[in-house]
This record gives sequence, structure tokens and C-alpha cells, in this order.
Amino acid sequence: MTWGTKLLLVFAAFALLMSTLVYMCMKQNFELVSKDYYKEELRYQDKIDGMNNVNKIGNVVIRDNGNKVAIQLPKEVQGLALTGQALFYCPVNSTNDRTLPLAINDEGLMLIDKSKLAKANYTVKLNWQIGNEQYYTEQNLSID
Repeated sequence: MTWGTKLLLVFAAFALLMSTLVYMCMKQNFELVSKDYYKEELRYQDKIDGMNNVNKIGNVVIRDNGNKVAIQLPKEVQGLALTGQALFYCPVNSTNDRTLPLAINDEGLMLIDKSKLAKANYTVKLNWQIGNEQYYTEQNLSID
């Protein structure tokens, strides 16, 4: 085999390798953090204000409670009329994301059946409002 044939085989192998890598890259699924990323970025100050409001009243506790997920709001908001939502954000797969309305009882507790959630790691983003005050908090949660 001559050096010209060897050089041609090296170039052919390189082209095959590059074609394989391009094909594999085209099959990858790249999900953005959010479809409304730029809108959410503009409203980020509202999140900061909400976090400061939560820090003033106390801690929100989110824990795995057997076959349910428990969200416990601070005692300062118990019994008050509030509206809001809980977003279970799964960074790995957006099909696992769940948005649920906050349905807090008089003790400030909300129980969510784990069958509504896939087994994954979540960032739970709570956003609620009492009167004109906005509240926001994020916590990590692993569902097994």
C-alpha cells in the first residue's frame, strides 16, 4: 500500500468519524430552562422582593412525607386568604414539570399526592400573594 492510499484512508476515516459525531449531535434534545426566559428575567425583581418577604415572616418547609409531599407555610400566614401556585420544576425533563394551585388548609399545610409527580429531582418554586404582598421561595426536593 502506497503512502497516497494510506493518506486517502485516513481522510475517509476522519470524514466518517465527523459524520457520525454530527449525526449524534443532531439527535440530542436541548431544552431551555423556560420558554419565556426573557419575560421571566424582566420580572426577576418581583422574585427578589418575594424572597425578602418570605424571609421576614419565616421559613417554608417542603418535605417528602411518605406517599405525599407536604408544603408547610409559616405560622404567620396561617388562616389568611392567599392565592398562588406551586411549580415542580424538573431540570432534566420538562415533561415532568407540574404546576399546582396552592390549596393551603387553616394550619398552613398543603399535601400533594406523589402519584401526580414523576420520580425525579425537582426545584419547587412557590409563588403566592396575600393582599398586595407577593411571596416567593424555591427549594430542592427529590421524589423517589
